[in-house]
Amino acid sequence: MDSILKITHLGKTYQSAGRSLVVLDDINFSVDAGSTNAIVGPSGSGKTTLLGLCAGLDRSSTGLVELNGVNLGKLTEDQRAQVRNQCVGFIFQNFQLLPTLTALENVMVPLELRGEKNIKARSMELLDKVGLTDRGHHYPAQLSGGEQQRVSLARAFSNRPQILFADEPTGNLDFETSEKVVQLIFDLNREAGTTLVLVTHDLELAARTQRILRIKAGKLSADSLTNPIT
Repeated sequence: MDSILKITHLGKTYQSAGRSLVVLDDINFSVDAGSTNAIVGPSGSGKTTLLGLCAGLDRSSTGLVELNGVNLGKLTEDQRAQVRNQCVGFIFQNFQLLPTLTALENVMVPLELRGEKNIKARSMELLDKVGLTDRGHHYPAQLSGGEQQRVSLARAFSNRPQILFADEPTGNLDFETSEKVVQLIFDLNREAGTTLVLVTHDLELAARTQRILRIKAGKLSADSLTNPIT
């Protein structure tokens, strides 16, 4: 199977008050296209930093990130943004919806950036898939946390991403709402044939993926295949 993401000798060091803080150290792994993967580890272990580097949101200090065959380290900020818009979807813990846009308009944004046509119909179809057909004209502040996360999920899939990065997608949701959002993530992912890489502290959620990568103190401490609970 082809790899959509290759991480080679990846490291990230921050300079703080004249000292070097090593957040990630010599991380190596690759991700098969169409697979589901979880990154787990204690708070402060570097999970979110790793996800940001994989997605091209930040630049590594050392090593190589190849996303969909492209070496992200050789790209400018604008070029990395272009790669993200072409093949990446995102779901964040705090939703990151634009407050001045309606739910429908939030879903339409990535499609507008790509210059696509029929974007309203495509966006309405996605809102329907996440069960929010009648909430398209509402603003984020008028929606519950679960509804906002479902809007962000519809937005994440709007550009038909080849890989979806999810950072603690249920972190701000209650148990019942989390269950619904998680099921939607896996259902939409399976339907679209998208690769999933999610960061979570929820080991039950991690167990639903095919593979678990454990990060401890900035290093990859374990890499195991699972028998996912679908």
